[in-house]
Amino acid sequence: MALSISSLASSLSSLSFSSHISRNPNSFSIPQLPKTLPISLSSKPTRSLSIAATVAAPTEAEPVENLKKYVKSRLPGGFAAQTIIGTGRRKCAIARVVLQEGTGKFIINYRDAKENLQGNPLWLQYIKVPLVTLGYETSYDVFVKSHGGGLSGQAQAISLGIARALLKVSADHRSPLKKEGLLTRDSRVVERKKVGLKKARKAPQFSKR
Repeated sequence: MALSISSLASSLSSLSFSSHISRNPNSFSIPQLPKTLPISLSSKPTRSLSIAATVAAPTEAEPVENLKKYVKSRLPGGFAAQTIIGTGRRKCAIARVVLQEGTGKFIINYRDAKENLQGNPLWLQYIKVPLVTLGYETSYDVFVKSHGGGLSGQAQAISLGIARALLKVSADHRSPLKKEGLLTRDSRVVERKKVGLKKARKAPQFSKR
C-alpha cells in the first residue's frame, strides 16, 4: 500500500501544467483559439451557364387624354345628343352606351375596354355578345360611360345597354336579341342582412344550454 501511494505521488510531481491559472482559486482562464482557421480545399473548376432570354416589351396603353379628345370628336354634343343610345343596369351598376358606325372599338370611361375590365375574358365576352349575335362585331364602335357596382355588374349592364341601343338601329333586331335573353333586365340583387342574423339568411349557431 505504501508503495502504491509513493508511486502515485512521484507520477503527479512529474506532470507540468501549461494553462495559466488566475489568482482567484475558483476561476481559471483558457487561452483563446484563433477565430479563423486556415483551411485549404481543393476546388474543382466550375462551369458557368449563361441563359439569354428575350422578353417582348409590353404595349403601352393609349393615354386617357388622347382618348378623351377622340371620344369628344366622335360624339359632338356629348352622350345625350346622340341618336343610337341605350341605358343598361345590373345590381348597382348603370351604363350609358352609344353606338356609331366604325370598326368594332370599345371605349369604356375613356379607356380601352380590355384595360377597363382588367383583361377578364368573361367580362369582355359579356359586352360583345349582342353585337356577335347580330353579326355586327366589326360594324359599330361602342362608347360607354359606366359607374356603380363592380366590374362584373358593369359588364352585364353594358351588354343590356348595347342590346337596347341596337333596337334603335332596326326594330327587326328585337326577335334575335330576345331569343338570346339579351333584352331582359336581370333584377337579382344581394338580399339585405337581417337583424339577429349573421347575413341575409345565415343564423348564429344554436345552443340548447
